[in-house]
Amino acid sequence: MLTRFALQHAIQWKRFCGVCLSLILVGCATTSEPVSVPSDDSVTDSRATDDSVVIERTGTEELETERPVPERPVSEQPISEQSVSERPISGAGPSSAVSVSSEEEAIWAKLAQAENETYVVLMRHAIAPGTGDPANFQLDDCSTQRNLSEEGRQQAIEIGETFRRRNIPVTQVLSSQWCRCLETAELMDLTPVDPFPPLNSFFRDRSTADTQAAQVKDYIAANQDSPGVIIMVTHQVNVTGLSDVFPSSGSAVVVELNGDQLDILGQILEPS
Repeated sequence: MLTRFALQHAIQWKRFCGVCLSLILVGCATTSEPVSVPSDDSVTDSRATDDSVVIERTGTEELETERPVPERPVSEQPISEQSVSERPISGAGPSSAVSVSSEEEAIWAKLAQAENETYVVLMRHAIAPGTGDPANFQLDDCSTQRNLSEEGRQQAIEIGETFRRRNIPVTQVLSSQWCRCLETAELMDLTPVDPFPPLNSFFRDRSTADTQAAQVKDYIAANQDSPGVIIMVTHQVNVTGLSDVFPSSGSAVVVELNGDQLDILGQILEPS
Protein backbone atom coordinates (compact mmCIF):
# COMPACT_ATOMS: atom_id res chain seq x y z
CA MET A 1 0.00 0.00 0.00
CA LEU A 2 2.84 2.35 0.83
CA THR A 3 4.44 1.61 -2.48
CA ARG A 4 1.19 2.42 -4.32
CA PHE A 5 0.90 5.76 -2.44
CA ALA A 6 4.47 6.68 -3.25
CA LEU A 7 3.93 5.94 -6.91
CA GLN A 8 0.83 8.15 -7.08
CA HIS A 9 2.67 10.97 -5.28
CA ALA A 10 5.56 10.72 -7.71
CA ILE A 11 3.19 11.00 -10.71
CA GLN A 12 1.50 14.08 -9.27
CA TRP A 13 4.85 15.74 -8.54
CA LYS A 14 5.99 15.08 -12.11
CA ARG A 15 2.86 16.74 -13.48
CA PHE A 16 3.39 19.79 -11.20
CA CYS A 17 7.01 20.13 -12.31
CA GLY A 18 5.91 19.93 -15.93
CA VAL A 19 3.44 22.78 -15.44
CA CYS A 20 6.08 24.90 -13.71
CA LEU A 21 8.58 24.26 -16.46
CA SER A 22 6.04 25.32 -19.09
CA LEU A 23 5.33 28.56 -17.23
CA ILE A 24 9.04 29.30 -16.92
CA LEU A 25 9.60 28.73 -20.64
CA VAL A 26 6.68 31.00 -21.58
CA GLY A 27 8.00 33.74 -19.28
CA CYS A 28 11.45 33.55 -20.80
CA ALA A 29 10.10 33.71 -24.30
CA THR A 30 8.11 36.89 -23.42
CA THR A 31 10.98 38.75 -21.75
CA SER A 32 13.48 37.81 -24.46
CA GLU A 33 11.74 40.07 -27.08
CA PRO A 34 13.63 43.38 -27.60
CA VAL A 35 11.98 46.46 -26.18
CA SER A 36 11.31 49.09 -28.88
CA VAL A 37 13.12 52.27 -27.91
CA PRO A 38 12.77 55.33 -30.10
CA SER A 39 16.02 56.40 -31.66
CA ASP A 40 17.10 59.48 -33.55
CA ASP A 41 16.36 57.64 -36.80
CA SER A 42 12.63 57.57 -36.15
CA VAL A 43 11.95 60.72 -34.16
CA THR A 44 9.59 63.27 -35.68
CA ASP A 45 9.77 66.67 -34.08
CA SER A 46 6.40 68.37 -34.40
CA ARG A 47 7.81 71.76 -33.53
CA ALA A 48 7.11 74.35 -36.23
CA THR A 49 8.94 77.57 -36.86
CA ASP A 50 5.66 79.13 -38.05
CA ASP A 51 2.13 78.09 -38.95
CA SER A 52 3.11 76.53 -42.26
CA VAL A 53 6.41 74.63 -41.71
CA VAL A 54 7.01 71.32 -39.88
CA ILE A 55 10.57 70.12 -39.12
CA GLU A 56 11.19 66.38 -39.52
CA ARG A 57 14.51 64.81 -38.50
CA THR A 58 15.75 61.69 -40.25
CA GLY A 59 19.11 60.68 -38.88
CA THR A 60 21.23 63.83 -38.85
CA GLU A 61 19.28 65.59 -41.64
CA GLU A 62 16.41 68.01 -41.18
CA LEU A 63 13.68 68.24 -43.83
CA GLU A 64 11.21 71.11 -44.06
CA THR A 65 7.79 70.23 -45.38
CA GLU A 66 5.13 72.84 -46.02
CA ARG A 67 1.79 72.42 -44.40
CA PRO A 68 -1.01 73.78 -46.66
CA VAL A 69 -2.25 77.16 -45.50
CA PRO A 70 -5.94 77.88 -46.19
CA GLU A 71 -6.42 80.60 -48.80
CA ARG A 72 -7.88 83.87 -47.57
CA PRO A 73 -10.86 85.29 -49.38
CA VAL A 74 -9.96 88.06 -51.83
CA SER A 75 -11.64 90.61 -49.58
CA GLU A 76 -9.20 89.74 -46.76
CA GLN A 77 -6.04 89.82 -48.86
CA PRO A 78 -3.75 92.86 -48.89
CA ILE A 79 -4.71 95.39 -51.55
CA SER A 80 -1.48 94.74 -53.44
CA GLU A 81 -2.49 91.09 -53.96
CA GLN A 82 -5.93 91.85 -55.30
CA SER A 83 -6.62 92.18 -59.01
CA VAL A 84 -7.22 95.83 -59.85
CA SER A 85 -8.43 96.43 -63.37
CA GLU A 86 -8.45 100.22 -63.16
CA ARG A 87 -5.28 102.32 -63.43
CA PRO A 88 -4.66 104.90 -60.68
CA ILE A 89 -4.34 108.55 -61.67
CA SER A 90 -0.72 109.73 -61.54
CA GLY A 91 0.06 111.58 -58.33
CA ALA A 92 -3.15 110.49 -56.60
CA GLY A 93 -3.29 108.48 -53.40
CA PRO A 94 -4.83 105.00 -53.06
CA SER A 95 -8.34 104.84 -54.44
CA SER A 96 -10.81 102.22 -55.52
CA ALA A 97 -11.31 101.15 -59.11
CA VAL A 98 -14.77 102.68 -59.04
CA SER A 99 -13.53 106.11 -57.93
CA VAL A 100 -10.79 106.17 -60.59
CA SER A 101 -13.29 105.29 -63.30
CA SER A 102 -15.82 107.84 -62.10
CA GLU A 103 -13.20 110.63 -62.00
CA GLU A 104 -12.16 109.95 -65.57
CA GLU A 105 -15.77 109.69 -66.70
CA ALA A 106 -16.46 113.07 -65.08
CA ILE A 107 -13.66 114.61 -67.17
CA TRP A 108 -15.07 113.13 -70.38
CA ALA A 109 -18.53 114.46 -69.46
CA LYS A 110 -17.11 117.94 -68.86
CA LEU A 111 -15.34 117.90 -72.24
CA ALA A 112 -18.54 116.79 -73.99
CA GLN A 113 -20.38 119.82 -72.58
CA ALA A 114 -17.85 122.47 -73.60
CA GLU A 115 -20.41 124.81 -75.17
CA ASN A 116 -19.57 127.75 -72.94
CA GLU A 117 -16.07 126.89 -71.74
CA THR A 118 -12.67 126.49 -73.29
CA TYR A 119 -10.86 123.34 -72.16
CA VAL A 120 -7.34 122.37 -73.18
CA VAL A 121 -6.13 118.78 -73.46
CA LEU A 122 -2.34 118.64 -72.93
CA MET A 123 -1.53 115.30 -74.53
CA ARG A 124 1.75 113.44 -74.64
CA HIS A 125 2.42 111.85 -78.03
CA ALA A 126 1.61 108.16 -78.50
CA ILE A 127 4.07 105.33 -77.81
CA ALA A 128 7.54 106.01 -79.25
CA PRO A 129 10.07 103.63 -77.63
CA GLY A 130 13.24 105.18 -76.27
CA THR A 131 14.31 108.46 -74.65
CA GLY A 132 15.13 111.78 -76.25
CA ASP A 133 16.36 111.78 -79.84
CA PRO A 134 19.44 110.52 -81.70
CA ALA A 135 22.56 112.67 -81.71
CA ASN A 136 22.05 113.50 -85.41
CA PHE A 137 18.52 114.87 -84.78
CA GLN A 138 17.15 117.27 -87.39
CA LEU A 139 13.71 118.83 -87.06
CA ASP A 140 12.88 118.52 -90.74
CA ASP A 141 14.03 114.89 -91.11
CA CYS A 142 11.89 112.24 -89.40
CA SER A 143 14.53 109.55 -90.06
CA THR A 144 16.80 111.29 -87.53
CA GLN A 145 14.15 111.31 -84.79
CA ARG A 146 12.57 108.88 -82.34
CA ASN A 147 9.29 107.93 -83.95
CA LEU A 148 6.04 106.12 -83.15
CA SER A 149 6.04 102.34 -83.09
CA GLU A 150 3.23 100.36 -84.71
CA GLU A 151 1.66 100.11 -81.27
CA GLY A 152 1.92 103.89 -80.96
CA ARG A 153 0.24 104.46 -84.32
CA GLN A 154 -2.63 102.19 -83.34
CA GLN A 155 -2.89 103.99 -80.00
CA ALA A 156 -3.18 107.35 -81.77
CA ILE A 157 -5.96 106.04 -84.02
CA GLU A 158 -7.86 104.71 -80.99
CA ILE A 159 -7.51 108.06 -79.18
CA GLY A 160 -9.15 109.82 -82.12
CA GLU A 161 -11.93 107.24 -82.25
CA THR A 162 -12.60 107.78 -78.56
CA PHE A 163 -12.99 111.54 -78.97
CA ARG A 164 -15.41 111.01 -81.86
CA ARG A 165 -17.41 108.31 -80.10
CA ARG A 166 -17.84 110.54 -77.06
CA ASN A 167 -18.86 113.53 -79.22
CA ILE A 168 -16.15 115.81 -77.86
CA PRO A 169 -16.38 119.23 -79.60
CA VAL A 170 -12.73 119.54 -80.66
CA THR A 171 -12.14 122.93 -82.26
CA GLN A 172 -8.35 122.86 -82.73
CA VAL A 173 -5.49 120.37 -82.71
CA LEU A 174 -2.04 121.91 -82.22
CA SER A 175 1.17 119.91 -82.26
CA SER A 176 4.86 120.07 -81.55
CA GLN A 177 6.90 120.09 -84.75
CA TRP A 178 8.52 116.78 -83.77
CA CYS A 179 7.48 113.96 -86.14
CA ARG A 180 6.13 111.69 -83.39
CA CYS A 181 3.78 114.45 -82.20
CA LEU A 182 2.64 115.44 -85.69
CA GLU A 183 1.97 111.81 -86.57
CA THR A 184 -0.01 111.29 -83.37
CA ALA A 185 -2.15 114.34 -84.11
CA GLU A 186 -2.70 113.39 -87.76
CA LEU A 187 -3.64 109.77 -86.96
CA MET A 188 -6.22 111.01 -84.46
CA ASP A 189 -7.91 112.63 -87.50
CA LEU A 190 -10.09 115.09 -85.59
CA THR A 191 -9.35 118.45 -87.28
CA PRO A 192 -6.55 119.80 -89.46
CA VAL A 193 -3.30 119.83 -87.46
CA ASP A 194 -1.43 123.09 -86.87
CA PRO A 195 2.27 122.89 -85.93
CA PHE A 196 2.87 125.09 -82.87
CA PRO A 197 6.56 125.72 -81.94
CA PRO A 198 5.85 126.53 -78.24
CA LEU A 199 4.92 122.84 -77.89
CA ASN A 200 8.34 121.69 -79.15
CA SER A 201 10.42 119.61 -76.76
CA PHE A 202 12.93 121.39 -74.53
CA PHE A 203 14.38 118.09 -73.30
CA ARG A 204 17.86 119.05 -74.55
CA ASP A 205 17.67 122.74 -73.70
CA ARG A 206 15.70 123.58 -70.54
CA SER A 207 16.53 127.27 -70.87
CA THR A 208 13.48 127.82 -73.10
CA ALA A 209 11.00 126.07 -70.76
CA ASP A 210 9.57 129.17 -69.08
CA THR A 211 9.28 131.11 -72.34
CA GLN A 212 7.46 128.25 -74.06
CA ALA A 213 5.10 127.78 -71.11
CA ALA A 214 4.22 131.49 -71.18
CA GLN A 215 3.54 131.29 -74.93
CA VAL A 216 1.17 128.34 -74.43
CA LYS A 217 -0.76 130.22 -71.72
CA ASP A 218 -0.95 133.31 -73.90
CA TYR A 219 -2.42 131.26 -76.74
CA ILE A 220 -5.06 129.73 -74.44
CA ALA A 221 -5.95 133.20 -73.13
CA ALA A 222 -6.33 134.52 -76.67
CA ASN A 223 -8.85 131.74 -77.41
CA GLN A 224 -10.93 132.01 -74.23
CA ASP A 225 -13.82 133.48 -76.22
CA SER A 226 -13.96 130.39 -78.47
CA PRO A 227 -15.74 127.63 -76.50
CA GLY A 228 -14.73 124.07 -77.19
CA VAL A 229 -11.81 121.72 -76.70
CA ILE A 230 -8.27 122.50 -77.86
CA ILE A 231 -5.94 119.50 -78.07
CA MET A 232 -2.21 120.19 -77.78
CA VAL A 233 -0.02 117.22 -78.68
CA THR A 234 3.40 117.64 -77.12
CA HIS A 235 6.08 115.93 -75.00
CA GLN A 236 6.36 114.67 -71.43
CA VAL A 237 8.67 117.53 -70.35
CA ASN A 238 6.24 120.11 -71.71
CA VAL A 239 3.16 118.57 -70.05
CA THR A 240 5.03 118.23 -66.76
CA GLY A 241 6.29 121.81 -66.97
CA LEU A 242 2.74 123.13 -67.38
CA SER A 243 0.94 120.81 -64.93
CA ASP A 244 3.48 119.07 -62.65
CA VAL A 245 1.99 115.76 -63.88
CA PHE A 246 4.21 113.07 -65.43
CA PRO A 247 2.03 111.58 -68.21
CA SER A 248 2.42 108.20 -69.86
CA SER A 249 2.47 107.96 -73.66
CA GLY A 250 -0.92 108.79 -75.15
CA SER A 251 -2.36 110.12 -71.90
CA ALA A 252 -3.42 113.70 -71.27
CA VAL A 253 -3.97 116.35 -68.63
CA VAL A 254 -7.11 118.49 -68.99
CA VAL A 255 -6.74 122.12 -67.92
CA GLU A 256 -8.51 125.45 -68.13
CA LEU A 257 -7.12 128.95 -67.73
CA ASN A 258 -7.94 130.74 -64.49
CA GLY A 259 -6.43 134.22 -64.61
CA ASP A 260 -2.81 133.60 -65.52
CA GLN A 261 -2.76 130.09 -64.03
CA LEU A 262 -3.75 126.72 -65.47
CA ASP A 263 -6.22 124.81 -63.30
CA ILE A 264 -5.89 121.04 -63.60
CA LEU A 265 -9.30 119.40 -64.01
CA GLY A 266 -8.05 115.81 -64.23
CA GLN A 267 -6.46 113.21 -66.47
CA ILE A 268 -7.43 111.07 -69.42
CA LEU A 269 -5.24 108.02 -69.06
CA GLU A 270 -5.90 106.06 -72.24
CA PRO A 271 -8.62 105.65 -74.88
CA SER A 272 -11.74 104.18 -73.29
